[in-house]
Amino acid sequence: MRERTAWVERLLSPDTARVVVPAPAGGPGNWAGAATASFVDGVFYLAYRIRRPLPSGRGVSVVVARSRDGEHFEPVAEVHREDFGAESFERPVLLRLPDGGWRLYLSCATPGSKHWWIEALDAPSPEQISSGKRRVVLAGDKTEAVKDPVIVVVDSGWRMWVCCHPLTEPGEEDRMVTKLATSPDGLEWELQGPVLTPTTGTWDARGARVTAVLGEEPLVALYDGRASAEQNWHETTGLAVQHNGHLVALDDGPVARSPHGDGALRYATTVRLPDGSVRAYFEVARPDGGHDLVTNVWRQSVGEPAS
Repeated sequence: MRERTAWVERLLSPDTARVVVPAPAGGPGNWAGAATASFVDGVFYLAYRIRRPLPSGRGVSVVVARSRDGEHFEPVAEVHREDFGAESFERPVLLRLPDGGWRLYLSCATPGSKHWWIEALDAPSPEQISSGKRRVVLAGDKTEAVKDPVIVVVDSGWRMWVCCHPLTEPGEEDRMVTKLATSPDGLEWELQGPVLTPTTGTWDARGARVTAVLGEEPLVALYDGRASAEQNWHETTGLAVQHNGHLVALDDGPVARSPHGDGALRYATTVRLPDGSVRAYFEVARPDGGHDLVTNVWRQSVGEPAS
């Protein structure tokens, strides 16, 4: 497994990454990131969140952008939290539907609470997504918030790894686990039990959130983890593999972190390209406390694992 960890460390190295979207301003709380990426018909697509400091609105909008080279992106659409009655946005997902249309999933915060829900927008093209047809796909409830989905579409149906925050203990709502949801169409979801949970006494003791699925046999995933409530919003990235239906961390600590400040390196997302290479996008802390959205590409060398 050490070989698998080593290539992921290179893929997520902030030392070699290129900035794709800089922080919207300097200083803590100004972040570009929480992205998901896809590669369709030779074009890269990104959906990412723009965040401001707490007094300035938190996650204020989600941007959809496209690129031919994977590094230089042109925004084509933007949606704003006010249009959804949300206090904040977090991680979105953009994907092309099997019928050729497009869908944007949004993580929406309920004003004045710790609750989150997930909503979908359907449109004929990415450029039209801001005026797309809306539908709540996971509502959460008074006991649980749902956000930050990772979605995979296969012949057997849709799967979503969703970050869930228990709301039953006031002051403890930052805790997070990852649950699996399944769907026949990406709209009607059945939420199942946890598949990735924190490990007591370790670097991810407070929360564990799947951010990307790297391989399926066995299932290998990147995930965000943190040890304490104080590290909320400043997670680092770990690697986990499926065992007996659950994801288990491969190492005793994160495989990737920023060399700056709190070490935040989170919300990694990946796309596998036709030549076998993998391009990753991730949110990383910079010296002034802002977070940039950056990218790296990994090309397999002889003797390295394919996933």
